[in-house]
Amino acid sequence: MPLHISTPLLESRPLSQLTGREIWLKMDALQPAGSFKIRGIGLVCEREAARGARRFVASSGGNAGVAVAYAGRRLGLPVLVVVPESTSPAARAALAREGAEVIVHGASWSEANALALSFVTPEDAFVHPFDDPRLWEGHASLIDEVAAAGLRPDAVVLSVGGGGLMCGIVEGLNRNGMADAPIIACETRGADSFAQALAQGRRVELPVIASIAATLGAKQVAAQAFDWSQKRPTQSYVMSDGEAARACLRFLDDHRVMTEPACGASLALVYDAPERLAAFDKVLVVVCGGVAADIAQLQEWARL
Repeated sequence: MPLHISTPLLESRPLSQLTGREIWLKMDALQPAGSFKIRGIGLVCEREAARGARRFVASSGGNAGVAVAYAGRRLGLPVLVVVPESTSPAARAALAREGAEVIVHGASWSEANALALSFVTPEDAFVHPFDDPRLWEGHASLIDEVAAAGLRPDAVVLSVGGGGLMCGIVEGLNRNGMADAPIIACETRGADSFAQALAQGRRVELPVIASIAATLGAKQVAAQAFDWSQKRPTQSYVMSDGEAARACLRFLDDHRVMTEPACGASLALVYDAPERLAAFDKVLVVVCGGVAADIAQLQEWARL
C-alpha cells in the first residue's frame, strides 16, 4: 500500500457559482501528512528504504519535511529535517509529532538545504523537497485519480514553489491524454521565482524570500518546471500575502478545510480573479494542503 491516500475530488458549489464555471477541487489537504507532498516523497522513501537506507535526511520549509517524517515513522526509520528560521511554529509542531529530529538553520530554504546535505552519510537517503524525477512520478498520481474519476479539466490551477507539484501534474496530464490542458501557476509576491522566470525567459534566482508563504520559498524554480513552461500552455498569477491568507479563510468558511497561504495562492486566483478562468468550462484546482498555519496566524496575515 502506498503511503498516500486517494483524496476526494469535489465540485465546489461556492466557487462554481462565483466564477460561472465548474470548479473541481482535488483535496490533497486531506492527505495523512497534510499535503500532496506525501505522494512523491512517500514513493521516494519507500524505494530508498528498500535499497537499504538507514535514515532519511531532508530540508524543508514545512510540508516536505512533515511528509518525510511521516514516511519515516511509517517505515520505521529515523528522520532528520533541517528547516529555515521562517518555518512556522505549526510546521515545527507537526514535525515533532511525527518524531523527526529538527534543526533550525538559515534565513531561507537554500541555506537549510546546504546544511542538510552536509549531514548525509552513505547510509542515509537525502530526500529533496521538489527537484527529483521520482517525486514527480509520485505526484502524477493526483492526475491519475482525476482521470479515473472521469474528469477531463480544461485547465489546472496550482501553486508553484520549487516546481515539484507542477512537474508531477504535467507528467500526470501527459500520461492521461490531457497534455493540452493549460496550467495556471500561482505564487505570492516575494516568492515568485517562477513568474519572474516566465517574464525573463530564463530561470532567475531571487535574492531573498520575502513572503509569508514559506513553503513556496525556493529562490529558484526547478529546471524541469521551467522547461515545461516553454513547451506547453502555461500562465502565471501572482498576488499579495494578504490575498493568499484571505483566500484561505474564505475557503475555510466555504469548505471547512484548513489550508496555508502557499495553497491560498491558488485559491486567491479563483476568489479574486475569476475573469482569468473565462476561457474554460471545467477547472481543476489543486488544494495542495499545508501544515504551516493556524486560524490565528491566517487572521493576522489576512490584514497584510
